[in-house]
Order: sequence, then C-alpha cells, then structure tokens
Amino acid sequence: MADHHLPGHPPVPLTVRRSARARRISLRISQLDGRVTLTMPNGVPERHALEFAAEKEDWIRSHLDARQSNESVGIGSVIPVEGVERYVEAGQGRSVVLNDAAILVPAKSAPRRVQRFLKELARDRLAEASDLYSARLGRSYSRLSIRDTRSRWGSCTAQGGLMYSWRLILAPPVVLQYVAAHEVAHLAEMNHSQAFWDLVEEIHGPYRDQRQWLRDEGAALHRYRFDG
Repeated sequence: MADHHLPGHPPVPLTVRRSARARRISLRISQLDGRVTLTMPNGVPERHALEFAAEKEDWIRSHLDARQSNESVGIGSVIPVEGVERYVEAGQGRSVVLNDAAILVPAKSAPRRVQRFLKELARDRLAEASDLYSARLGRSYSRLSIRDTRSRWGSCTAQGGLMYSWRLILAPPVVLQYVAAHEVAHLAEMNHSQAFWDLVEEIHGPYRDQRQWLRDEGAALHRYRFDG
C-alpha cells in the first residue's frame, strides 16, 4: 500500500493498494473519514492508477466537498469577504453595500445578489492585482476571466489568458494577491521550476505563508452556497 497526492488546492491524499482479486482499477471514498483509495490489479503499473485518479478529479473533489458542512448564504448568515467575517443583513436600498461588519443586501433574491456582488468585487481586485504584477513583470496578459473552479485557484494559458476562482475574494487580500502574482509569473515561465518561483518572489515578495494558507484553509471557501 502506497500513499500519493492528487495535485491541486488542496492536494488530495491517495492510498494505492494492489489486490490479486481486482480485475480493473477502482476508486472508493470512505464515508467515515473521506479517505480516497485506489485499488488495482497486480501487474498494472502504479502510474495507471494515478492517471485514473486524475481523470476522476472533479468527481473526487465534488464528493469530498459534499462531506463538508455546506452553508447556504442568506439574510442572517455570516460569510468572509476579503478575510473579514461579515453578517448578511437586509439593506434599505436596491444595491448591495459592503461595510466593515456587514453586507447589506435587498432581501429579495439575497443569495444571488450577494454572489453577483462578490464576483464583481473579485474581478475588480484580481484585475487590479494582475495589472500591478504584469507591469512589474513587463508582460501583458490577453484577457481575464472569473469562474468557480474547484481544482485550481487560477490558471494562465499559452495565449496569455488569466483565469481565477472568484472565491478568492473570500480569502485575505494577501492570498488573492499571491495567486495573481503566481498566474502572472506564468506569462514568462510556463512551469513550476525554481526560475518560476524566483520570479513570483521578485514581483510579489515572500509568498510561502499565503501558499500555506490556501493549502490549510482554501477548501473551506467552497462550503458557501448561493442557491437559496
């Protein structure tokens, strides 16, 4: 039995075991503790099991997320915005208003209104950070898109397109800024070599604390649901 990890945010521990009775590679997620186990026939290379797990990554992560206690966002709930816990409260006007302690939102369709506001705020903050780091790098990006991705916080295409998870707006600003610097650095280094990490530190500064925050706390940002 061997232990591996499925890359991503956060990494998913994998246990690979062989069985003489197995006829094909199978995958099981424990309902007790969420352990992900790959069982494979004798004689099959281990890398085949890891490739199988990579193909099933979205399924694995969706099942692991379902095990967490999801929280439906609405009037009276609490949600972090830029790392600060805010109460969702009924506002008087038609617009969503963010202050130091609360998000004031029209009571009608409150969950969707809050989500729309957070996505717009995320786009503004990520565009601002991406512009800053691309200027420091001396390279421009071609476009910026916002999605609700589970397996990664951001990406950079070979054509210079940047993609980010809008849920980064829930994290402390220094974490969002680190992810922006990380993806912008890929405009010059499309890899994770030492040269890449040196470049991240050059345009951003120290980043290890922010990277560790995502590993430790990032998964919890997916627990908030806006379909109420």
